[in-house]
Amino acid sequence: MQQPWLSISQNSDFSIHNLPFGIFQKDNRPPAACVAIGDYVIDLAAAFDFGLFSKYVLAENLFRKPVLNDFISQGREFSGYVRSVLQESLLDPHSLLKKHAETLLIKQSNVQMLMPIKVGNYTDFYSSEEHATTVGKLFRPDNPLFPNWKHLPVAYHGRASSIVISGTSIHRPMGQINRDATANPIFAPTNALDYELELAFVIGKDSDMGKPIPVEQAEDYVFGVLLFNDWSARDIQRWEYQPLGPFTSKNFASGISPWIVTMEALALLRSAPQIQNPEPLPYLNHPERKGFDIDLTIAIKPENDDEYVVSQTNAKHLYWNISQQVAHHTVTGCNLNVGDLLATGTISGNGAKSAGCLLEATAGGKQPIQLSDSKSRRFLEDGDEVIMRGFGEKNGIRIGFGELRGKVLPAIG
Repeated sequence: MQQPWLSISQNSDFSIHNLPFGIFQKDNRPPAACVAIGDYVIDLAAAFDFGLFSKYVLAENLFRKPVLNDFISQGREFSGYVRSVLQESLLDPHSLLKKHAETLLIKQSNVQMLMPIKVGNYTDFYSSEEHATTVGKLFRPDNPLFPNWKHLPVAYHGRASSIVISGTSIHRPMGQINRDATANPIFAPTNALDYELELAFVIGKDSDMGKPIPVEQAEDYVFGVLLFNDWSARDIQRWEYQPLGPFTSKNFASGISPWIVTMEALALLRSAPQIQNPEPLPYLNHPERKGFDIDLTIAIKPENDDEYVVSQTNAKHLYWNISQQVAHHTVTGCNLNVGDLLATGTISGNGAKSAGCLLEATAGGKQPIQLSDSKSRRFLEDGDEVIMRGFGEKNGIRIGFGELRGKVLPAIG
């Protein structure tokens, strides 16, 4: 296999086979689009000006926009072309990219990564059977799954305005908490702050209102994937969620990783689907559906301490996949727009060590997990930083997402 002229570690998430897209800023320069390669970013705005993408004549340099929405709107043919040009350029020591490497290649450590997209709408699904069953047993030991769960991808509409980029700290939320069913609720900081490990699929193509997207065509509307942390206040959620579901317990923040890994890059990591019984209704029944074999980890880093890995799981465990989620989301005629996010819901495996949230790992806070001999957690404490990572590897090729980080700050008020 031909090797790129740029030195890239074999353990890098950002191999020549990946090339995820993001938005960066260096010093006081305006934000611009970039691609990750090894320890560097490639400045796509400057690359466009140097004529690296000469096949496409655009009315303006879309890479100079502060978000990727307009670039994504050009379609996967264009983004695929950009990826192929970069791959060819990284293998050609006489390419324009190599010639202008001093300008076009910037160390990731010297840039700030920003929100890659303007999120118009965000939907959170509930697609892991392991997660739904474990959580259901906490409240309904004899009947953990509701009757609808295996017939449709359950979901709720989340809050797009509070989705934040990796590295953003969040304040412990305040809310109504009812610790005693016989008493009135109190207003206090959550004492059960949690994370939820998810993937978020970025919609890359507008759909028409009134026209459902067939399950066989669903992935044509998806541009790529991010890591997603759906912060949750479990004690606030417990009081407010009936009968309409979570609200203030989840609307205060959700975090995303800075790099959108494209569907083309993820093609290498497709996995066999989970067996679905009963068979879904025809509009959800896609005989060629597949999942993604992506290893996922969660670490907690207490303030002034090392990080401790608390969970290892895999996206291939998901019961409902993205094609079914898109088909169900639009079956009523609901339209999707470029930049919308469809999150998987918490991704868990079997057992506490593969739980995608602390609610599962600690049996609702009753059984603390050990970080070290002297440290344990039932839920998150002030100063804790949550670190999520994801990657897949096949035939010696690694496709990764980098990191998603978020630190807990004390409540305000």
